[in-house]
Amino acid sequence: MTTIRLPRISFILMLAALCSISLVKAQKADTLWLQKIDLSKVTQGWGTAQPNLSIGGNALTIAGQTFKNGVGSHSEGLINLDLKGTAQHFQAMVGLDDEAAGHKGSVVFSVLADRKEVFRSPVMVSGTKAVKIDLNLKGVQKLALVVEDAGDGTDWDHGDWVNAFILYKGVKPQVVGVIPSVKPYILTPLESPKPKINGAKVFGVRPGHPFMFTVAATGTRPMTFTAENLPQGLTLDSKTGIITGVLNDKGETVVTLKAKNSLGTATRKLKIVVGDKIALTPPLGWNSWNCFANAVDQDKVKAAADAMVKSGLINHGWTYINMDDCWETKPGSTDPKLMGEPRDANGMININKKFTDMKVLTDYIHSKGLKAGLYSSPGPLTCAGFTASYQFEDKDAQQWAKWGFDYIKYDWCSYGTISKGETVAECKKPYIVLRNALDKVDRDILFSLCQYGMGNVWEWGEEIGGNCWRTTGDITDSWSSMSGIGFKQNGHEKYAGPGHWNDPDMLVVGLVGWGPQLHPSRLTPDEQYTHISLWSLLASPLLIGCDMTQMDAFTKNLLTNDEVIDINQDPLGKQASLVSKDGGLEVWAKDLEDGSKAVGLFNRNTTKETVKATWNALGLAGKQVAHDVWRQKDQGTFADSFSAVVPAHGVKLITLRKAK
Repeated sequence: MTTIRLPRISFILMLAALCSISLVKAQKADTLWLQKIDLSKVTQGWGTAQPNLSIGGNALTIAGQTFKNGVGSHSEGLINLDLKGTAQHFQAMVGLDDEAAGHKGSVVFSVLADRKEVFRSPVMVSGTKAVKIDLNLKGVQKLALVVEDAGDGTDWDHGDWVNAFILYKGVKPQVVGVIPSVKPYILTPLESPKPKINGAKVFGVRPGHPFMFTVAATGTRPMTFTAENLPQGLTLDSKTGIITGVLNDKGETVVTLKAKNSLGTATRKLKIVVGDKIALTPPLGWNSWNCFANAVDQDKVKAAADAMVKSGLINHGWTYINMDDCWETKPGSTDPKLMGEPRDANGMININKKFTDMKVLTDYIHSKGLKAGLYSSPGPLTCAGFTASYQFEDKDAQQWAKWGFDYIKYDWCSYGTISKGETVAECKKPYIVLRNALDKVDRDILFSLCQYGMGNVWEWGEEIGGNCWRTTGDITDSWSSMSGIGFKQNGHEKYAGPGHWNDPDMLVVGLVGWGPQLHPSRLTPDEQYTHISLWSLLASPLLIGCDMTQMDAFTKNLLTNDEVIDINQDPLGKQASLVSKDGGLEVWAKDLEDGSKAVGLFNRNTTKETVKATWNALGLAGKQVAHDVWRQKDQGTFADSFSAVVPAHGVKLITLRKAK
């Protein structure tokens, strides 16, 4: 027998190779605990994610059980992970943190693997025991961990991911959350110097009440206005385009409006409806809260009216200049500007010293062709602690009408101390009281219910005489807040229509700040296009929240695209609904009066994606012409679907009309 001897070095190399193969076969999975990821890339509606703490900064506790490991979140919360194809398993426990006890917080947790939902929790409320998640991730590339609002607003939606970890072999999964910055880009074409009439095509007024409508028209000034078939009782100022007067008899009249300048004449029909309904299209305007909050004063309101005209927004149909909270006196305040008697000897509410004369202010706003709005609460105090309307509803309605206001936002706030709970009957009660008071005055005052969606207000807001109603908590200028609110409106569309609108809160574009210190909206340019597109599809009230005296070209572009505004103001009054969803890719559609459809292709993911709208999902048949609404140009004719590459958190807004 012959023995073969290998050189010593060859033997060592062969042995090392055999050991390496054995090690690979025996490799164990590594563990990535959720609290160890880069939490700065986590998005959520409120607060900051911290390792091993709730969103409120406390120990993670669910239904009395404390957990050492995990991450607190808040709806709408999102953790996006690139698994690199190496993940094997995901485990976690989820629930509402006990710090939300005694509040109405409720959340739903979901997990998406490569955009397909592989786990969905029941609705989790305070006291619900933690639910376990146990998922096989082999072959999965992308994982999304989502905390959703359960339908009652996002307040106290403190959702916890506890004992959460990913087992993986090889490259460590990475969190994906930061979208590359994009410079603002303008899509809306420049206005033509030729005349063009914009804004609402239908307008409602009650019999015997003051009528005011401004013909919105772009083009080189001077411009003259005329109207054919204008009802007797109304007059048109030929220089300003402001129509005023009183109509006593119910009925409908179609008026032909004309705007003429040195370059031509524009014509458009306006239907005037005298009846029981106002706000036949969603209100367009400005509200002081998101930029000034308690720093609002008379000069700022006048400056907003001036800016609405100077910027040209009025020429696109923007109408209301609304003061939010903090115009009243403030009980207990030591600030000389806010001190004073809440009411006079006749029970009429007083203004604080930041304002000098409300009638003079509304007259100033009206002289511009704009309308004026105000704010109060059914409780003893407003949200900011100022005098409110409780037990003085008739007096306040009389005072608002005497001052000349056209809009009232009525905010629940301290009425919670009066209410005997949040049953539907209790939710209705204070709004019925004010509705009755408003019905006694001889002025149309648009009635905006602000009670954050309690008691499913969309189901009964019209019944009690509301013209619009908040469906959600307050919005902030973050993607998670805006998208979480906007994309939750599906299902509410059956309750919206002419005279009664769902309101997902004000716009957060431009310079905002909720006080004296302002900052540019934290929404990216793509997110701002999504914001305006979605709110327009939703037939939502569009209330600008920025300082209009400091509006840049990009913000003006967002607010002056007449084709986008026309979708919002369409006389049919339909609200868009969700027609298809593929993970973070969503298609929403809205029927329009002329038989066409407005369609939004949205990408809620953090990388650009191709979004597809099919005729089958949209209920269409035959060839359709796709028209890019923001760019205001046709995209071509398509047989059975339309696709577009959409940037992260972006939108492609189109209309579809049957090809000839």
